[in-house]
Amino acid sequence: MKITVFGATGGSGIQLVRQGLDRGHEVTAVVRDPARLPAELRERADVVVADVMDPDAVTPAVAGRDAVLSAMGPHGNGPTTVCSGSIRSILTAMEHAGARRLLMVSAAGLESDAGDGLVTRYVLKPIVQRVFRHSYADLARAERLLRDSDTDWTIVRPARLTDAAAPGRYRTARDLSVRGGHTTTRADLADCMLTLIDDRTSVGHVVSVAT
Repeated sequence: MKITVFGATGGSGIQLVRQGLDRGHEVTAVVRDPARLPAELRERADVVVADVMDPDAVTPAVAGRDAVLSAMGPHGNGPTTVCSGSIRSILTAMEHAGARRLLMVSAAGLESDAGDGLVTRYVLKPIVQRVFRHSYADLARAERLLRDSDTDWTIVRPARLTDAAAPGRYRTARDLSVRGGHTTTRADLADCMLTLIDDRTSVGHVVSVAT
């Protein structure tokens, strides 16, 4: 399978690239600074240097791909348009290239729902939503763009991300939060996203994942 990863030099993006390659996929990593991608991955992946905010620049990177995965995210808690701006550009590029399958990393804290326990729903998430209000507002805009698009999209919402060496046991929920899911390893997030590529039942849905 041919896949393209945006945000490939971030913690989650590196996991997507590494696990994608380990699964035998042909992986294109779109980056601004190739030096931020580990050397062993640069040797194995097709590395494309491009500005994700420029649809013309990234159209060749999504043309002919079976799936496009976005792990874009902001740095810091200030006002940002990184997620919404990158998704808008990626969607334009995919339309030009005729690409269909798109999966995007979002965040479990973005919404409270019936899948949450009472403390999480009415205490913890409201606090998190205030702290990350700028990045969550940007993620919400990105999700709306995806929902309004003509792509075969899936939104993947991990809980608070942590680092781990390899995928382990994790739980998922569709269009609901994972009950008691307070953290997600980046390795589990990547494993989940790569597995969802071929899961046609996940198209048009939000999939929450927690370790």
